[in-house]
Amino acid sequence: MKRIIALASATFALSALGGPAMAQTGPIRIGVVTPLTGTYAGIGQQVKWGLDLAARQINGGGGIAGRQIELIYEDEEANPAVAVQKAEKLFQVSKVDFLTGTVNSGATLAVGQVAERNSRLIATTVSFADSITADKCSPNVFRVNARAGMQSAALADWMAATKPNANVFYLGPDYEMGRSTVAAFKSAAEAKGAKSVGEVFAPLDNKDYSPFFGQIRSARPAVIYTSVAGNDTVRLFTQLAEFGLNRSVQVVGASGTVTSQNMPAIGKAADGFVTGVGYATGIDTPENKKFVADFQAANNAAPDLYGADSYGVLFFYKAAVEKAKSTDTDKVREAMRGLQWSTPQGIKTMRAGDHQAMQEMYAMRVNNGKFEIVGRVKADAAIGPDTCTRF
Repeated sequence: MKRIIALASATFALSALGGPAMAQTGPIRIGVVTPLTGTYAGIGQQVKWGLDLAARQINGGGGIAGRQIELIYEDEEANPAVAVQKAEKLFQVSKVDFLTGTVNSGATLAVGQVAERNSRLIATTVSFADSITADKCSPNVFRVNARAGMQSAALADWMAATKPNANVFYLGPDYEMGRSTVAAFKSAAEAKGAKSVGEVFAPLDNKDYSPFFGQIRSARPAVIYTSVAGNDTVRLFTQLAEFGLNRSVQVVGASGTVTSQNMPAIGKAADGFVTGVGYATGIDTPENKKFVADFQAANNAAPDLYGADSYGVLFFYKAAVEKAKSTDTDKVREAMRGLQWSTPQGIKTMRAGDHQAMQEMYAMRVNNGKFEIVGRVKADAAIGPDTCTRF
């Protein structure tokens, strides 16, 4: 599925990779490989809304060195194999300068290899797996959103204060993101005194979680941690409520488990859920208030972390291109390393060694269908050193 959005001019500038495009007069093409159908379609919708809004504002302010932004969309169906095919098409046929949008962590890792082969850069705004900016890091891959270890630090701090030495059961989706996110939180929680009493991993797009409930009951956890997302969250939380498992157990989870997209479908079953996250609509700054108002006006919906980080990635790209005075891959890559830029969350810094963006993190609780901030932690205390052995 392909959608092309050619947008008119704006205030932020983007970067691309590959050739001396700054000397050209045509549009800067940015490929977006994201799930527009399937269980993660709601996440892809937020990605699209965030990118479209940023591009309109950028183009409305004059574009990038006088050049407009052209967004070219491809549906990756949350499938790494499909994502690779669509990314190759965007690089080879559409000749995009830069690529973003990948959601599934396995897709981000696979598309990163495609970017290396094509001498282009990509940035994920969604994928959580620590490995993307750790042991499987790539010189051509950047991450503007918080990774699993950063989310886990905020949530583990909150849990240690409110549920000290809790027994925790883990339920995640059976792929890269699910397993790595569970591992990251388990490590952070155990370091603060929690005890792990079991774990299970369900297939992506799982329809029935009840076969796991007997194992969960017998483990007698005080806390259930989950990293399911999208429509899977709706089914899991609905079934937890139907079977009464959420009555005496605190449910916590990864950033993307409950969002503004799936919360209406979850309903009251989401109340009390706590997560560690890098964005909240309640961040009390003029910049975030303006972003929320603009996003709401454009889409008749509130932004979540995916919409906010997808909005911010174009400003990251713009700042890098302007710093590099070029869209050449090597020059833009160097400009991105150590770069600071403004986002709805505040100023972010892109670490030069592992290409991980750093920011303050929040513990958030759902209360009557809205998120409230219940804790904070600095990201630099949450993850390891700024290094990558691959470059």
